[in-house]
Amino acid sequence: MSNFSWGIVGPGGIARAFATDLQLIDGHTVGAVGSRTLSNAQEFTKSFGGTAYGNYEELFRDPSIDAIYVATPHPAHKDNVIAALCAGKPVLCEKPFAVNALEAQEMVAAARRNNVALMEAMWARFLPHYAQVREIIASGILGKIVTIHADHGQRLADQNIPRLIEPSLAGGALLDLGIYPVSFAHMILGNPTKITASGVLTEKGVDAQTSMIFDYADGAQAILNTTMIEETPCRAVVAGLNGWLEIDRVFYSPTSMRVTLFDGSVTQYPHTYAGHGLREQAEVFKKLVVSGQTQSEILNWKDTVDIMQTLDTVRSLIGLRYPFEQ
Repeated sequence: MSNFSWGIVGPGGIARAFATDLQLIDGHTVGAVGSRTLSNAQEFTKSFGGTAYGNYEELFRDPSIDAIYVATPHPAHKDNVIAALCAGKPVLCEKPFAVNALEAQEMVAAARRNNVALMEAMWARFLPHYAQVREIIASGILGKIVTIHADHGQRLADQNIPRLIEPSLAGGALLDLGIYPVSFAHMILGNPTKITASGVLTEKGVDAQTSMIFDYADGAQAILNTTMIEETPCRAVVAGLNGWLEIDRVFYSPTSMRVTLFDGSVTQYPHTYAGHGLREQAEVFKKLVVSGQTQSEILNWKDTVDIMQTLDTVRSLIGLRYPFEQ
């Protein structure tokens, strides 16, 4: 397939970043965009082209669209994704994939039932430096992994952004920002056997800051923090018996990193990437669809559901519950 035509659901900021990054690779175009308001869709197409739809159903029925990119607020993901899958459209869904694991399981079940590709758009997993991270860990050069440190903090709480501060929109730091360090730890150590967490809730009842310790069966630990109160270094360290891997700010975006071994030797991995970093996931998903596969080896359905279950556990521990959840 020489050209892969994307239908975008939700013409917000992340959708604009996605469409902009697509322009840096060949074989991908924005074929259409759907919004609850036709004028918003039309405004988006002025920058990126494609057909504008004032609803999602018409977009899902468009025969020229090869895949759907869901970029709506995460409480809408389940309904948007399942509707697209039932229309036979492969779906790349923004992170967090859902509000909770139950929703994620329903989405995966719809993909399986309709035999259509579905992938979480945890874009960091598909970046070149994350591929290098996996290679470094797999090589054994660090020895047994003992500790992971990762943080993600942005000063957002005082900016009155509804999707972050409103319980009705599944707000808080954990799902929007904490997904990055949690997914990073899962990529390296898998599912924890024990989770300890402490959160600071806002007056509206969403988490302003959450700190977590994940314990693993082999004795390793991940110490993770997320906050929307202030900027933090947003770095990550993976430490083993023979040395450590240090990923510079911002660890989940294209960046530099280095391996420092116990003998004092240092190997540098400089930052040479151009662009935001959202296009790798698009290329992986295109290959998935063209090959007839339904899930990615880099981030499969079980991974996504497991991560949502971990987030559910953290939310339970810090008392974060949304009013629309049963």
